Amino acid sequence: QLQLVESGGGLVQPGGSLRLSCAASGFSLDHYAITWFRRAPGKEREGVASIDISGKNVHYIDAVMGRFTVTRDNAKNTQYLQMNNLKLDDTAIYYCAASRYFWAVRPSPPEKSFDYWGKGTPVTVSP
Repeated sequence: QLQLVESGGGLVQPGGSLRLSCAASGFSLDHYAITWFRRAPGKEREGVASIDISGKNVHYIDAVMGRFTVTRDNAKNTQYLQMNNLKLDDTAIYYCAASRYFWAVRPSPPEKSFDYWGKGTPVTVSP
């Protein structure tokens, strides 16, 4: 079965950190760019960060710039989203998605352009 599986979400206090993982099964991420999306309560899903196939080009929305870092480990067929200095507004369900094309996340890329999606992992930032 071809799928992406996110993990690493949880409950964290403001200022804390989490590292999300996005693992691929049934296919190789070597040929795919990865975009991380999130859907906050009552809001539309938005792109947050993206990384190209080489791992050398990354893109972030302003709200997470300097706090989030997206990386990839092709040997493990896994992508990561390191989230530091988390804020209340970061509370959301986080999804990873794979595409042949490297999308910037400003504006949020068209969701139909992605070949694979994970089911999401929840992140709750609360005092």
